[in-house]
Amino acid sequence: MELKVKDLEIMIGQESIVKSISFQTQKKQFVGIIGANGCGKSTMLKGIYKGIKPQSGSVFLDELDLLAVSEKKVAQKLGVVNQFNELNFDLSVFQMVLLGRTPHKKLLESDTQEDIEIVRDALTKTNLTSYSDRSFLSLSGGEKQRVILARTIAQQPSYMILDEPTNHLDIRYQLEILSCVKNLGIGVLAALHDLELAAHYCDYIYAMKAGKIIAEGKPADLFTAELIEEIYGVKCTIYQNPVTHRLGFAYSLD
Repeated sequence: MELKVKDLEIMIGQESIVKSISFQTQKKQFVGIIGANGCGKSTMLKGIYKGIKPQSGSVFLDELDLLAVSEKKVAQKLGVVNQFNELNFDLSVFQMVLLGRTPHKKLLESDTQEDIEIVRDALTKTNLTSYSDRSFLSLSGGEKQRVILARTIAQQPSYMILDEPTNHLDIRYQLEILSCVKNLGIGVLAALHDLELAAHYCDYIYAMKAGKIIAEGKPADLFTAELIEEIYGVKCTIYQNPVTHRLGFAYSLD
């Protein structure tokens, strides 16, 4: 599915946070959003998936008007993985992932064998099969994030939004989560903090500053020392790792 965002404006109080942003992603494309803290990345994503109401603009997933339809209808097509997933009540890992089937069910409708199989498949994809009976609240941050990803996979979305899902996670969990999402073969829009991860996993990237998109392109074309300094206020040397051939970044304040 293709995501089309046009003239999106979002204000919080009297402050304009997202300023007339427009962009379009292609089918099965993994698209990254980069930018310094406070640039509007998360607010923009919330506006797209109805976590916050935009002042103006439109958001379409193919022909589905996301801002006009119900949250349930959105959740049938669009999955979201956030960076904060604390709960005040406890469920088993299996029960948590089973919640991903909710958008596809009527009120009080029982879980079917198909639902069970979909949950098992999601647990397998996220390497959580052995965690099925564990308490969600007993898990580490990285394990919880994998459970949330499994729950989102169980929704069977046609498109997925990731709002800095790897923040505060160690390297292994970062790689596991992004590799799993990449292998789903669906369209993805991801706000990412780590530029090396963005360069490796993203097919295309938009750079944000002060609520606006200021640059876009494929990772190899987008990333320049000048752009990194403009966005983050640091000097940067960009190089290609001779072993992995991936882009690397060396930063300094001088």
